[in-house]
Amino acid sequence: MRIFQIQIALKGFRPKIWRRILVPENVLLPDFHKIIQTTMGWTNSHLHHFVKGRSYYVHKTEDDVFVGNNSDIDYAKIKISDLLSFEKDKIIYEYDFGDDWEHDIVLEKILPYDNKLVYPICVKGKMNCPTEDCGGVLGYAYMLEVIKDPEHEDYEELRDWLGEEFDPEFFDIDTVNELLKRKDFGCLDLFY
Repeated sequence: MRIFQIQIALKGFRPKIWRRILVPENVLLPDFHKIIQTTMGWTNSHLHHFVKGRSYYVHKTEDDVFVGNNSDIDYAKIKISDLLSFEKDKIIYEYDFGDDWEHDIVLEKILPYDNKLVYPICVKGKMNCPTEDCGGVLGYAYMLEVIKDPEHEDYEELRDWLGEEFDPEFFDIDTVNELLKRKDFGCLDLFY
């Protein structure tokens, strides 16, 4: 079995919000979704899909409310290696269709299996994940500006929302890796 070194980068930010993970090539997309959620710091509170070219890979249910999206592909049995085959291959992972968080997913390297490691594992990353439901790239950029200015009219409200300890530059790789060892990779099971 081969191991994929993958970079996940949230589009639209400088400095870049990103993670580097190692995952087995045979990980199914439903599990890869959960790995992304935990690794980035999302709460699995919204719908998502993967995009490669013009194809959309989605979680379909019997009660699928998106009638008419017959071109969407049910990803239940699709492996990450079905979408990423060669180094530098890229797909998009979109999360929360209201805030429209797009992530570039790039296969950086194909590595041999290392029996000293427990997969999946996050090996590097930078910056804290945006807060859920903050209004996308522009909303989060606004929040970051406001929390720098205690005199701003929205400062108190946003500090209450984010918490006094919120640091946009903090990324806790140790906690992420502990969560990845759990069943469902530490991902909340609100949406599949």
